[in-house]
Amino acid sequence: MLPQEIIRRKRDGQKLASSEIAAFIEGLAAGTVSEGQAAAFAMAVFFNGMSGEEAVALTVAMRDSGDVLDWSDLPGPVADKHSTGGVGDNVSLMLAPIVAACGAYVPMISGRGLGHTGGTLDKMDAIPGYVSQPDKALFRKAVLETGCAIIGQTGDLAPADKRLYAIRDVTATVESVPLITASILSKKLAAGLQSLVLDVKLGNGAFMEKARDATALASSLVGVANGAGLKTSALITDMNQPLASAAGNAVEVRNAVDFLTGKYRDRRLEEVALALSGEMLRQAGIAASHQDAARRVRQVLDGGAAAQTFGRMVAALGGPADFVEKPAFYLPKAGVELAVKAPRDGYVGGIAARDIGLAVVALGGGRTRPDAAIDHAVGVTRLLPVGAEVRTGEALALVHARSRGDAETAASAIVSAYGLTDARPTPRKVVVRRVLPN
Repeated sequence: MLPQEIIRRKRDGQKLASSEIAAFIEGLAAGTVSEGQAAAFAMAVFFNGMSGEEAVALTVAMRDSGDVLDWSDLPGPVADKHSTGGVGDNVSLMLAPIVAACGAYVPMISGRGLGHTGGTLDKMDAIPGYVSQPDKALFRKAVLETGCAIIGQTGDLAPADKRLYAIRDVTATVESVPLITASILSKKLAAGLQSLVLDVKLGNGAFMEKARDATALASSLVGVANGAGLKTSALITDMNQPLASAAGNAVEVRNAVDFLTGKYRDRRLEEVALALSGEMLRQAGIAASHQDAARRVRQVLDGGAAAQTFGRMVAALGGPADFVEKPAFYLPKAGVELAVKAPRDGYVGGIAARDIGLAVVALGGGRTRPDAAIDHAVGVTRLLPVGAEVRTGEALALVHARSRGDAETAASAIVSAYGLTDARPTPRKVVVRRVLPN
């Protein structure tokens, strides 16, 4: 089948057969479909969408473009979580070791940053020596020995998605529900999971800003995953402000270590992390109820087992053996720090989270093209949350940059992203709703 004919049919709003989708994805993986053709296909899908059957076919075709892992020899359930992306969303770094410490195995295959959102893999790359894209032997060894491994796609796992993922990032086709669905799930299906929990973000810092769009994406993900044979549920969570008080790569890793060790935990981040952990444990069959799951999660956090599991994972994948004990020693640091000062007294009434993410990208902490290098040291910390009271001249946040000029530019963007009000705003729900298969 000619790629251009498949593109034309989707461009004209026709339903593609499973064999056409499979042929196009096979060509994408083999290199016989060009980057321009892949971009045209993505744009056609962006405007015309896909049926549920097409989305399942696309997901399965991308899964089958490479190897599919088999964890049937493990003595426990194989589970994972995926977030649709946000600002200051470092939940995966805590979730994998928490759930692993509770008895599940978590082979977490993550992606790099898309647009204004940070990528889990970019965060892990901030840890010196950490092999974020190991071969299958090292990946399996890390999972077997520590219970979890956070890695990126290898060349053998969903290679068609790896290529399309990078193209979507620079062609304004990121927000397509079928493409997001297939991209996320093809990696998860290739990982050989038995259960999956999805964190679908909603709000001004998410790809889905409106409730109906986030619900549509969550329903698509849950429906397609279960249609492809993977037990899946989803939580829709609020992203109308950064989730953690840090945004960037090394700074979010430090925030995650502080969370795991109990040194400091952002309130909203903790609520989302505990809700997702509990959902994963119930889906995996480890916890019988919400209360049982919450008890188990608290036990491994407060007892230190989750932090120890994270440390063992880092060491197993080439990072420092004492990373959890000395994160500040190992993580890269930017040379300039600049406080972002509040222009007046008031309460933080709202935050344009997307603009915070874009400020991090402008500092060098994100990509404007697929092959761009990332500066892992830059970012923003001490981000005040919505509802916080602030006085004129007090810090709204702290910028970490390579130059004074970069810091001042970022500070200006962050001031503009903060809306100050005279009255304390009403808090939003952090976990908005749970989505189950029909």
